Amino acid sequence: MNKVKTITVCSSASFFRDVLAIRDKLKRAGFQVKIPLTAEKMEQSGDFKVRSYKTWFKDDDDYKIKTKLINDHFKKVIESDAILVVNQRKNGAPGYIGGNTLMEMAIAFHYKKPIYLWNPIAKGCLFEEEIRGLDPILINRDLSKIK
Repeated sequence: MNKVKTITVCSSASFFRDVLAIRDKLKRAGFQVKIPLTAEKMEQSGDFKVRSYKTWFKDDDDYKIKTKLINDHFKKVIESDAILVVNQRKNGAPGYIGGNTLMEMAIAFHYKKPIYLWNPIAKGCLFEEEIRGLDPILINRDLSKIK
C-alpha cells in the first residue's frame, strides 16, 4: 500500500468543530488535508450551528446547495489517498455515521482508498452491515495508525 499523503476528512456536520482540530493535527503530522466546505465556512464565521447552513429544509430550491456540497466532497474523496471518518456520539448514539458520510465511504471504497475510522462501529447502528462491508480500518483516535 502506498503511503497516505492526502487525506479527506468525512463526518456529520455536527462534528465539524472536531474535524477542524483533527485537520490541524493531521497537518502537523505532515498530511495534506481536505475537509468539507461547510466546515471551512463554520471556521470562518465561528458559527457551528448546523441549522444555520442547512437552508434546504426551509427552501426546497436550496437543495442545489446540498447537491454542490455532495459533489465537492466526492471530488475531494476521489483526489485523496485515503479518508478519515470522524464518527462521534450523536443523539445518544455512539460512532454515528449518517447517509452522506456513508456515501463518501462508498466512493472511497469504489476507488480502492483506505477508509480510516475514528471510533468503533456501534453495534446495531443504522448502517452497521454496510459500514463493516466497506472494511474500514479502526484507528481508535490514534492518528499515528494512518499509514
